[in-house]
Amino acid sequence: MDPRNQFSGNPETQKPQEEEQQHLPILPIASISLALSTILPTHFLNPPKISTLFNKPNKVKIPTQVSSLSNLSLSASSLPPTKSNFKSTISANPLQNTLTLNPLRPSEPSNAAGLRRASIVWFRNDLRVHDNECLKAAHNESMSVLAVYCFDPRDYGKSSSGFDKTGPYRASFLIESVADLRKNLQARGSDLVVRIGKPETVLVELAKAVGAEAVYAHREVSHDEVKGEDKIDAVMKDEGLEVKYFWGSTLYHVDDLPFKLEQMPTNYGGFREKVQGLEVRKTIEALDQLKGLPARGDVEPGEIPSLVDLGLNPSATMGQNGKPAANASLVGGENEALQRLRKFAAECQAQPSKENKDGTTDSIYGANFSCKISPWLAMGCLSPRSMFDELKKSTSRTISAASGKKDGGSGTGLNWLMYELLWRDFFRFITKKYSAAKQNSATPVTASVGAAA
Repeated sequence: MDPRNQFSGNPETQKPQEEEQQHLPILPIASISLALSTILPTHFLNPPKISTLFNKPNKVKIPTQVSSLSNLSLSASSLPPTKSNFKSTISANPLQNTLTLNPLRPSEPSNAAGLRRASIVWFRNDLRVHDNECLKAAHNESMSVLAVYCFDPRDYGKSSSGFDKTGPYRASFLIESVADLRKNLQARGSDLVVRIGKPETVLVELAKAVGAEAVYAHREVSHDEVKGEDKIDAVMKDEGLEVKYFWGSTLYHVDDLPFKLEQMPTNYGGFREKVQGLEVRKTIEALDQLKGLPARGDVEPGEIPSLVDLGLNPSATMGQNGKPAANASLVGGENEALQRLRKFAAECQAQPSKENKDGTTDSIYGANFSCKISPWLAMGCLSPRSMFDELKKSTSRTISAASGKKDGGSGTGLNWLMYELLWRDFFRFITKKYSAAKQNSATPVTASVGAAA
């Protein structure tokens, strides 16, 4: 029988062939849709209902792979499909889009979980695991985290004036702080990758190696550090990576200030008056367990450099008698910082208050004239907020960072310490204000940093 008469649409030919069409509800349509789509009537091009297909599973097998379609019974048609028609009808075939053997899975697991596949935490002057907002954010938003510290060669060597940009004592303290940070990260299931190189180069290379999607870091305040952030932003933008910055170097958060940074008072007295009564944010507890390292890339942690590696003379830290100098007795690191802080708070609580002639009291005197914690604050081994919290826990005295007293808030030794932390905030905010202004203006800007009123 001529296949063209079988499906010509002529009423006289359709009726005699009604019984044969019942045995070919699918295969003729499938085969003809592959090759005769241009000559069939419209009602034959409509796909059959899915339910019809499953009513007779013993007669029709639904193909699940492209190769099986070539085995369809084309004997019902005298016109074999061409290669071009075969390809064009497969993508439009509803059977191929609705029926699959295996469940669909997202191509990227991070898309399903709502997490980044991998992220980098760039440690700078925040060498700690406690009260570290960017570390916690990366942990919460990523499936894996790579912690990185870069010894930037531009921070070492001689300045234009002939002095060391970073002296041997500070470098030794930094090396110890980085080593302590690595131990703390390892204790929590992570590690610290250490490199000597420019961050804008090192971070991009590591991001490519592990497939990182974002870099997390704390913002800094000086002109050179802000310029470094701009370089990082530029290279990461070219690579399609996001850079997320956080603030964690001051007692008061920059977003909590009751004024815009460009409108900050240029003298300490005006600054203290405006922040009086401002609430200090709560510290962020250190995580007991951190996300693991990215599986991709197999990045080596790297060795922590020595003074010689940084171009410094180790003998410079030794005294004339061959023993370490007094300055070398300061050991860097978060653990040392927390121990000193707790010891200082306990000593302040145990010491009797000494009344001054003007009626104020001061418990920081004698050998304990200072907390001696500034180096750890500078490296970020200790945060001002954690220091504030620890002193509150260790004493029953009232602590107020921005006291309204005319004496500058030095009612007690601990209040005096908070007063000093507030001075530190002032200098960091004022530096940030004018370093940002330099980025946006070619004219030099100066600030009058007057004494407290």
